[in-house]
Parts: sequence; structure tokens; C-alpha cells
Amino acid sequence: MSTREYAVITGASSGIGAATAKLLAENGYHVIAGARRKDRLDALASSHQNIEAVELDVTDQASVDALASHLKGKPVAVLINCAGGAFDAASVADADPEIWKKTFDVNVVGSVRMVKAITPMMSAHGRGHIVIISSTAGHRSYENGGSYVAAKFAETSLVETLRLELNGQPIRVTEIAPGMVKTDEFAKVRFNGDSDRAAKVYEGVTRPLTAVDVAESIRWTVMLPDHFNVDSMTIRPIAQAAQHKVYRQPL
Repeated sequence: MSTREYAVITGASSGIGAATAKLLAENGYHVIAGARRKDRLDALASSHQNIEAVELDVTDQASVDALASHLKGKPVAVLINCAGGAFDAASVADADPEIWKKTFDVNVVGSVRMVKAITPMMSAHGRGHIVIISSTAGHRSYENGGSYVAAKFAETSLVETLRLELNGQPIRVTEIAPGMVKTDEFAKVRFNGDSDRAAKVYEGVTRPLTAVDVAESIRWTVMLPDHFNVDSMTIRPIAQAAQHKVYRQPL
């Protein structure tokens, strides 16, 4: 790998995106760290000379187009779609359709916008790797997670479709599907800032996955030889045997 190759990461202001930006920068990539919160991106960029902060909103086509213009002619080899999230914990019968729209726009349509913008650059560069961070929720449904589950199932389908459509081009396509990952924001956002309710998600689980754990799975995947494609990787903490089977230490 050339040290001049670019890795574009969405959702890089926190969590998995920020951890991945640091790890890929440490491994020689010029990282384009994109997100809406520019102050956090600037702090991230100050931590490593290989990280460049770029304000990006994947739900805004003009913002994605501006990034594409910024990257024109650059050797873009990696796209990590980390931007996403869950925004409710409502049953389908009680759902707010606007939350469903937001969930799909951020997780699914945002990924589509980025793929459309970056894939031609990879083709011009002669190689590339598209990674979409989905979830185990994209493989197994659960109650009161309808909007997020549906969006993640759509992302899984997106990966599978892309791999078929890009077959014959030197572009790899990978889905990373994490299970329980404890980050600073994911559960809090889902529960509208309710820290106590968010903490219940991880209660009794002594070692959930961390953002750094997921970042390492991404790093390993993208740094494999070009002929080696990881179609889909499911990762969970050892305490989580399945979506509904989690061992929790007694309180």
C-alpha cells in the first residue's frame, strides 16, 4: 500500500468512525475524517498528521458533492461508511414515520450517496475497498427496534447488491456487522439522552465490544491482499451468544 492512498471515513467524529480514523492513520493511510461536528473532527485531526478533517453530512447531497470535488484526482482506495445510528426504541405500531425516514436517510441513503461519489475514484485509482458498518440487527430482528433493524437489513442487502454489480472491477465490498458495542453515544441517542436507560443496555456485561475492537476488524479487513475479500464479518462480545442471548453478571 502506498502511504499516499486515501481512506474516507464517514461518521468519524465519535465512536467507531473516530477509532477507525486513528487506526488507519497509524497504518499509513491519509484519512479523510468526515462528519457534521467539525469541532470534534478538528480535535481528532490534531491527534495524527495523517488525519484530515472534512465537514460532511451524508444526508445532504450538496455536502457529499463538495467532498467529491475536494477528492477529485486523489488516490482514494478505501471508503468506510460508519455514519448511522438508531433514533428510537418504539414498536412498529407506535412508530413515528419521520424517525423511520431519518433512520433510512442516515444509514442507507447516506451510504448510497457516498458509494456513488467514491466508486468512480476507486475505478480511476485501479483498486478500492468499500466497507459498510451494518449490525447484527441487519441479520436478526428484535422487538422495538423496527426502524433500525429495517435500515440495517437494507444495508446488508446494499452490500450484497454492490458486490454483484462491481464484480469484475478491482473493488472489494465488505460488511462488518457488530453486535453489542459500548460507545459514548449510540444508546444515549437511541433513548433521547436518557443515560440511565442507555446504561441498562450494557448492565452486567463486563466486556462489551468497544469502538477500538470494531476498528481493528476494519483495519484487518482492508489491509488484506487485494484478491482477498471478506464478504461479511459478524463480531460480538463473548457474553453475547446471539441477539437475545446475553450473559449478564448478577448485580
